[in-house]
Amino acid sequence: MAVEESVEQYRQWIQQLLLERANRKPTFPEIEAQAVLDTERDHYLLLHTGWKDNRRTHGCSLHLDIKNGKIWIQHDGTEIGIATQLLELGVPAEDIVLGFHSPNMRQYTEFAVD
Repeated sequence: MAVEESVEQYRQWIQQLLLERANRKPTFPEIEAQAVLDTERDHYLLLHTGWKDNRRTHGCSLHLDIKNGKIWIQHDGTEIGIATQLLELGVPAEDIVLGFHSPNMRQYTEFAVD
């Protein structure tokens, strides 16, 4: 598969995964899940925002980018692990970078270094 075709497939899978999570029935209905999909610059976020009682919630649970034909996982606050889901969809491990690990530590993972 050409790099351009792979990147387009990666965009679709990332959007699918984020939208599935954003559309799940919330544990706390006061907290809204928002999928932020920037397909021009290839930045993808899943945010949670709202109030529960007097406590503010605002944070990013997933942040992915596509850079140089690879999916960079910048932050993964999920329990299942977005890398596992990407592998199950068919993304090769050499096209996934665990950006939340330091460059020195990435060499010890099964994924790409950069």
